[in-house]
Amino acid sequence: MSTLDPINGVNKVTTQKAVIVDPVTRIEGHMKVEVSIEGGQVVDARCTGTLFRGFETILQGRDPKDAPILTERICGVCPVSHGMASVMAIENARGAAPPDDARLLRNLVLGANFIQSHILHFYLLAAFDYCPGPESAPWTPAWNVGPNRGWSVSESLPRAIEARRHAHEMGAVFGGRMPSPHTYIPGGFTAVPTAERIAQFGSYLSTLTEFIGNVYIPDVVELAKKYHEYGSEDDSQAIGAGCGNLLAFGVFDLDPDGTSKLLRGGTIELGKASDLIDTNAITESVGYSWYDDAASRLNPANGVTLPAYPKESAYSWLKAPRYRGKPFEVGPLARMWVNGIYNPGKPSVMARHLARAYETQEIAAAMREWLEGLTPGNPVYNDFASPSYGQGMGLTEAPRGALGHWVEIAKDKILRYQIITPTCWNASPLDDEAQHGPMEQALIGTPVDDPAQPIEVMRVIHSFDPCLSCAVHIMRPSGEPVMVKTG
Repeated sequence: MSTLDPINGVNKVTTQKAVIVDPVTRIEGHMKVEVSIEGGQVVDARCTGTLFRGFETILQGRDPKDAPILTERICGVCPVSHGMASVMAIENARGAAPPDDARLLRNLVLGANFIQSHILHFYLLAAFDYCPGPESAPWTPAWNVGPNRGWSVSESLPRAIEARRHAHEMGAVFGGRMPSPHTYIPGGFTAVPTAERIAQFGSYLSTLTEFIGNVYIPDVVELAKKYHEYGSEDDSQAIGAGCGNLLAFGVFDLDPDGTSKLLRGGTIELGKASDLIDTNAITESVGYSWYDDAASRLNPANGVTLPAYPKESAYSWLKAPRYRGKPFEVGPLARMWVNGIYNPGKPSVMARHLARAYETQEIAAAMREWLEGLTPGNPVYNDFASPSYGQGMGLTEAPRGALGHWVEIAKDKILRYQIITPTCWNASPLDDEAQHGPMEQALIGTPVDDPAQPIEVMRVIHSFDPCLSCAVHIMRPSGEPVMVKTG
């Protein structure tokens, strides 16, 4: 193609390269990203969820109390959030609430899952976009990360791996196992607090709190200084800004009815904050997704899962969630900004990493109070019978962002179940109005030095911590894997 040279006023030929990264590595699940590069920067981007998720269909006709167990299998990194959203949806359909100690136990196990996920993301998934990993598998082969800027996680990595293990073990103290604890049930929690378990959990928490404050946060702050073009607070052109709209449902209930939360829900739109979310304004587009167009623009309470593959113009198994018709980014940055804890002025790659680290510290501090609020012998379960008929909604947060489960029950069985995961928000394809999703928008404008090894693209993708296991699940053993193509 040709463009007009602004200096000489003549046409000059420019070359546009199509770069396909398939699969995107160091994420949870299977994802393909295709970008068009022209003049040394990304001019278009398409994010593809390459597998179909069938959980909504699997749940139809089942006992509602099966839903928390089954939906925790959606993801091995954040199963607790799915268990939480599921019991919330079923309890909402009944108009029930768990005992106070059950609420605290749910928060503690969920908090442990947040901590392990955030540590995992930074040290094992994202850090090696900026410094070489160990000279052995699974760290090799690896792309060139550019000139050495004097930042490395080599000293912190062993401690980070140990800390992540401690967080998993901490969650298992009350969760019984990690991942996928079976302690989240409609009506309450299956584990009971004892003095021994409280002390054991507290010992883990003290160790993790020290690691977060003295290792994790300093490492992220230092990285942000070394790579200021990806998000210094005084740089209005920071890489990876995205759509600019942020949304959070809120998480960690502080009272029985969930009206007060540690991290409240809300939105940031055009720089303006709002604490109100109209759930009726949430829709999912499928114009560019492999689903029947009859499923488009529906609220998830009335949503359907109707696969349609192949489909002209479609390129992803992810639907395109929208709020009031607009794309919204979800995740730690949205939660920290909505709650006034961290406001970088503009979304960016480093803003997401910093927000994730600061959130880890906030959650760990709150967990100490919840732990001290437990009383051995207090009830952790209220008798619960699933409604024969009803609709319910469970809105919470996974480590990667806003998570919603919607259930409709008829004749004692699940009639309809719909799930919108954080990565469906962030990595969504074009919607029916041809609006790019948040991650696609964040990629557009990203400078790329070497199209054969587009590490800059990976930095933007990893800043969202995408989890395609949450978004897509079923595959057939056919097709040929493709790593990186240029042309």
